[in-house]
Amino acid sequence: MIKLIGILIIVLGFSFKLDTIAVVLVAGVATGLVSGVDFMAILSTLGEAFIQTRYMTLFLLTLPVIGILERNGLKERGAHFIKGMDSLTSGRILSFYMIIRTLAAALSVRLGGHVQFIRPLIYPMAQSASENKLSRTLSEKENDKLKGVACAVENYGNFFGQNVFVASGGVLLIVGTLQELGVIVEPYSVSKAAIPMAFISVLLSFVQNYWTDRSLSKAHLETKLEKGVKE
Repeated sequence: MIKLIGILIIVLGFSFKLDTIAVVLVAGVATGLVSGVDFMAILSTLGEAFIQTRYMTLFLLTLPVIGILERNGLKERGAHFIKGMDSLTSGRILSFYMIIRTLAAALSVRLGGHVQFIRPLIYPMAQSASENKLSRTLSEKENDKLKGVACAVENYGNFFGQNVFVASGGVLLIVGTLQELGVIVEPYSVSKAAIPMAFISVLLSFVQNYWTDRSLSKAHLETKLEKGVKE
């Protein structure tokens, strides 16, 4: 049981809001030492893991770029672009993005993200479309709901679309886990099985986006009725 001390260190470290990287490193070193692994071997393992996943650090490079774009009016330009299209609604914009996001994930194209796309571009466009359609400013509650649906679309497209790509991390994880359990399966089979799930996720997202439009329209009608009664 002492070999599980790494989990305890992580739980305590996150509970006390300590530095994430430091907590993970201490947990890894502690687990290796109590398991009888040589200290140099532990450092070698950590180094190999870092090299194999170093592409993840590219994500940090996008943050300053997104900040500069936002500061120079990316959100405002996206909202202004949508105002000229009366037929668009927030649900239609999110549904279109769902298709693009799922296809990109299925082709292993690194497109999208809450920070890179949803916050600075997709959500402002959806918000502007709703306000343009309803001819009023959305309430804080309505904005929060729209933010949640926009983030959900990103999660759906990324999660269900990535497993369609035969060499994605999710597919390889599934194959590796099943092989450890004695079930031999090919990555192609897992990828093939993920196709209908990706299709279903797109359809369910369409339904959710449609009901989001309906709920916003319903709230708008109720507000107008209340004003009419007061008058």
